[in-house]
Amino acid sequence: MSGLEPALVAAARDWLADDPDPVTREELAAVIESGDEADLADRFLGLLEFGTAGLRGALGAGPNRMNMAVVTRAAAAIARWVHEHHPAGGAGPSVAVCFDARHRSAEFAEVSAEVFAAAGIRAMVLPGPLPTPVLAFAVRELGADAGVMVTASHNPPEDNGYKVYDGSGRQIVPPVDVDIAAAMVAVERVVAVPRTGPDDPDIVRLDGSIVESYVDAAVGLVEAGGPRDVQIGYTAMHGVGAAVLRRVLAGAGFAPPVEVAEQVEPDPDFPTVAFPNPEEPGALDLGLALASARGIDVLLANDPDADRLGVAVPDPSAGPADDPAGWRALRGDEIGALIANHLIVRGRLNSGSVLATTIVSSTLLRRMAAAAGIPYVETLTGFKWISRAPGPDQVLGFGYEEALGYCVDGVVADKDGLTAALVVAEMVAMLKAEGRTVLDVLDDLAMAHGVHQTGQWTARVSGVDGMALLAAAMTALRNDPPSHVAGRPVTVVEDLIDGDPSRGFAPNDVVTLHMDGARVVVRPSGTEPKLKCYVEVVEPVADHGSLAVSRDRARSAVDAVIADLASLIRL
Repeated sequence: MSGLEPALVAAARDWLADDPDPVTREELAAVIESGDEADLADRFLGLLEFGTAGLRGALGAGPNRMNMAVVTRAAAAIARWVHEHHPAGGAGPSVAVCFDARHRSAEFAEVSAEVFAAAGIRAMVLPGPLPTPVLAFAVRELGADAGVMVTASHNPPEDNGYKVYDGSGRQIVPPVDVDIAAAMVAVERVVAVPRTGPDDPDIVRLDGSIVESYVDAAVGLVEAGGPRDVQIGYTAMHGVGAAVLRRVLAGAGFAPPVEVAEQVEPDPDFPTVAFPNPEEPGALDLGLALASARGIDVLLANDPDADRLGVAVPDPSAGPADDPAGWRALRGDEIGALIANHLIVRGRLNSGSVLATTIVSSTLLRRMAAAAGIPYVETLTGFKWISRAPGPDQVLGFGYEEALGYCVDGVVADKDGLTAALVVAEMVAMLKAEGRTVLDVLDDLAMAHGVHQTGQWTARVSGVDGMALLAAAMTALRNDPPSHVAGRPVTVVEDLIDGDPSRGFAPNDVVTLHMDGARVVVRPSGTEPKLKCYVEVVEPVADHGSLAVSRDRARSAVDAVIADLASLIRL
């Protein structure tokens, strides 16, 4: 311990004395004794902050980690917020609580319920582990004032998190997150936060009927009696989606999916994937091997909390369907366009429906909405904004974000990888009955609206100065933007650091470089220490014979832009 900065040691010992969890007390004591100042400093950078609608971080001891002490502070802060905003009269306040299968998720949910109950708030605990969309659905179904989901979604196994929903079943937005963060800081001593026991009458243990209600609502999204001849492959990515998806598909009349056995049961260590996210390279390898071996029509993949959906289909241009190389994982923007088109051509949307996506997603949805005469709204990144896209007397007919998040017909006021999976299964079955595939539909959309080719470049950072590096890179980009990207002149630099009141945008750390027929959107991730650059190139298509040429030209242009970004973004 010799040589450690005295103030850091004092802060660590103070936290140690206030930590209610013997596991993390032992861990922190060992770090102090080891004399590892870098580790200790990282743990005490500050209290873990609210990011995308809640907390997310590595498990461990200290204020900059996910642990029982931080969760207790968060629950106390949410309890305070609920009391301040619960309407006078009527039933008392309540919070729906759920958890996934990650390390310590069940414990963190239980601690939260005990803090809520001690604060005079009825804690309605779902029979988890369950997918996040079920919790988001339950908040509205139960009439709760708020919802808490203990999950880190698609983050690595060493992480956990805490998603917070308001009484509408939507992820919280500013200033609610700021208010809760301030209330967390205001908790002087964690050991002084009241907690009940697990048998307190204000902790209500819900049965499976809430899941059944969700399944019934999901099944209502598809046409009864429609085509069901489709072979579905599925991977739960070691998460909690499989059990509920089986019930949703069965309720809608689909045959059981063929599942990736190695990934179907919940496992918080995610042993077969580097990152449990269908977007990540290699994450679908086992699924593609299964699909090519079993005559599958479509491969569906959820992330661990099943709020995202990945889709892969046979691609004859790449090879035979019985070879994994003959399959293609669809980009999030492609899946979004396909679902939107399915809803439009099947007459599922009316004049009060809104199509919505984010500023980092493809602009194809905007063109599709205009052609169909359906209102379209573009939002800031994140489903907390997409869910708020409809105006008065409007509903969210369909919203999506390119990061594999989809919301169909507002069954859940958040992204939902299970209802999206059901609608994709219906779409593939209907197309199969017509002798067509989703690739044919993508061709149709390109012919009608041009090739919208998208791509990403991501720069990960690490270490205690990682967030500072991201901030510096964004500052450099907005203060000294490039004049050209891959030889294309930059015509407009759009900076949202101060927001955009004309579009209802709050201040956001986003810079967009507009070029003729192309754009690049740059922003720091809201959940991980990385910088994300979203590229889109739009190429017109003269006729069907030139479609392949237009696609090749668009792909080459996207590759050129991405190749140039590494030298333009200073990290």
